[in-house]
Amino acid sequence: MDEPDGLPPEEEPALIHGAISSLSRGQLVVHATQDNYLDLVGSLYDDGYRVCVDLTGVDYLMHMERRLPAGVQAERFEVAVNLLSTEARRRIRVRAQVPEADLRLPSIFHLHPTVEVMERETYDMFGIVFTDHPDLSRILMPDDWEGHPLRKDFGIGRIPVQFKGAPPAR
Repeated sequence: MDEPDGLPPEEEPALIHGAISSLSRGQLVVHATQDNYLDLVGSLYDDGYRVCVDLTGVDYLMHMERRLPAGVQAERFEVAVNLLSTEARRRIRVRAQVPEADLRLPSIFHLHPTVEVMERETYDMFGIVFTDHPDLSRILMPDDWEGHPLRKDFGIGRIPVQFKGAPPAR
């Protein structure tokens, strides 16, 4: 029987650089842990995946029972990284599970300098800390903002718009 993405389970790849892999809608996905994330991204860089197209966070608070390959422990948070090999004309996605109790992943800035802003956005919106990042500070929210607005448990409410030099609201 076919899986939800249309691929029979026996056609899914096995291990890539020691990490479990799968296919998602025809794209190769490698599932990293906190411990092997940096080494995995480094090995993929050596394999020719030299362009980081995107890096973002995901909060699965309401979807903890999502489908993951056998051997991958679902965590509340995940960092998704899309890499590109221009020479081989291939893409690969890295999905790193990040436990709520330990919101840390090593920065991949030294390999992919373009992630500087993306890691800051993920930190700002989700609270995931990228260790060894050159400037892990808020980028979208004010410095004195409390919390991380894209977390599923962040309070919903009205956020006043603030303009520099504008008179205070009455």
